[in-house]
Amino acid sequence: MTEDPRDQEEPVGATPELEPIPEPEGDTEIIQTSYEIGQDNIAPRWVLEFDFHQTVFTISAIGVMAFTILALIFQTEAEPLFTGLRDWLTTNLNWFFLLAGNIFVVLCLFLIVSPLGKIRLGGPEATPDYGYIGWFAMLFAAGMGIGLMFYGVSEPMSHYSSSFAGVSFDENGVRTDWAPLGGAAGDAAGSIRLGMAATIFHWGLHPWAMYAVVALALALFSYNKGLPLTLRSAFYPIFKEKVWGWPGHIVDILAIFATIFGLATSLGIGAQQAAAGLDHLFGFGTSNSRLIFLIAFITAIAIFSVVRGLDGGVKLLSEVNMALAALLLAFVIAYGPTAEIASGFVANLAAYGEYLPALSMPFGREDANFASGWTAFYWAWWISWSPFVGMFIARVSRGRTVREFIIAVLIVPTILSVLWMTALGGTAISQVLNDGFTGAQDAALELKLFEMLSQLPLAGISSLIGIVLVVVFFVTSSDSGSLVIDTIAAGGKVNAPVVQRVFWATLEGLVAIALLLGGGLAALQAMAVSTGLPFTIVLLAACYAIVRGLMNEPR
Repeated sequence: MTEDPRDQEEPVGATPELEPIPEPEGDTEIIQTSYEIGQDNIAPRWVLEFDFHQTVFTISAIGVMAFTILALIFQTEAEPLFTGLRDWLTTNLNWFFLLAGNIFVVLCLFLIVSPLGKIRLGGPEATPDYGYIGWFAMLFAAGMGIGLMFYGVSEPMSHYSSSFAGVSFDENGVRTDWAPLGGAAGDAAGSIRLGMAATIFHWGLHPWAMYAVVALALALFSYNKGLPLTLRSAFYPIFKEKVWGWPGHIVDILAIFATIFGLATSLGIGAQQAAAGLDHLFGFGTSNSRLIFLIAFITAIAIFSVVRGLDGGVKLLSEVNMALAALLLAFVIAYGPTAEIASGFVANLAAYGEYLPALSMPFGREDANFASGWTAFYWAWWISWSPFVGMFIARVSRGRTVREFIIAVLIVPTILSVLWMTALGGTAISQVLNDGFTGAQDAALELKLFEMLSQLPLAGISSLIGIVLVVVFFVTSSDSGSLVIDTIAAGGKVNAPVVQRVFWATLEGLVAIALLLGGGLAALQAMAVSTGLPFTIVLLAACYAIVRGLMNEPR
């Protein structure tokens, strides 16, 4: 097999600039509009050069900075407020998040088998900008890298334990347990099946369908219709020329808010896990000052990467990170319960298919804690990530057919997530059942991975690789997120001044610090949910726009 030349790296020291979005190639249904990219921008020359959309950038930047300052000033009052906000949204609107997630999956599966899947992003004559290796690496690393590290052991273990314990009720007959569905009390094999199915449900088709909807909408209306690469362009079929006014401003501002707070949630979680791992290995400590140091350090690396650009920074780090992740995965498979992992992969896929209809049911759920505290939070978190992951996926997916695009974005990452959760989570569960080791089961969330690795050979080295992965996974998410936010805030310009990307990367770190100090994990989760809620409505409207746009394309 020959190596694809598009997978070759940039020369060391190269600092490629982002190129403008290319014109459609071949016969496409270009939308004729009087709007020109950047026409509403201002380009002040203060100490440095800027070029940004005056309304979207100003409102987004001021809003995020005001929130950060208030959260730092009112730290004591912030925690109960954030906790109450998170609990109210996930409890009362869990049906809405679950129903929306199902719609996204159904649309994507329909497009795979539909004749619309033949349409090529960028036009019939467009060719892919990246080879498969670089493309897959960037898709997966940007999509959910930190989450897989943080929850790879903790979530399968949590769902297994709660399923095995079964259901419990208070004096009023209300369920108080966290078991998915009806649990599997006292049944170890049944608890593994249900626990792994519930885990895969949160990391499989549904989250990647959310990313695919945003990415497809952006790619279609930019590469095929000739509109700017911003979220508002996907709503042209709905608002027509008004999309360049306040309706579009609101969509882009919501996208920036969702992205900032979704990234801040992940950065906070990643910092907690990195600190726990360093403390586990070297006695680093897990105080707020240590967390702030780690966030500042990670943000600094992200800024360096974002200055390097898409190919010189994001692509290179993504491929390095995927190599490390593959190394860690292979290590766990080789030195863990190899036979159980192999058989478990098939069994877990089957369990996922078996329990998927019940787990995705939005109404009449008896497992309120699981549906609200786990699923509704996850769906809101993924949706808050979808603007930046979706736009990033769109940026690197030009030249692919719709069918090829959705299979790559939906099916391939789901299978990889199943393998990851089976290897790491299955190993931790095996340690409990076969070895009597409960360290991972009893540890705090951020420590479970390192407790599991402590029972394998070369524990120090594998744990250190795990810490590096947490850090670099966030760097790839942060710098790709900063590139995307800057594109939106610059009115669709993809070659805006570098200083603006640095500004957004810095702001992500500051928001994460403010949330950690003002309420910890509850604050991080609350902001992910609250910004994910309005953007869910945006994504549902985008589904309609995608179908309308594809039906008008030559095929």
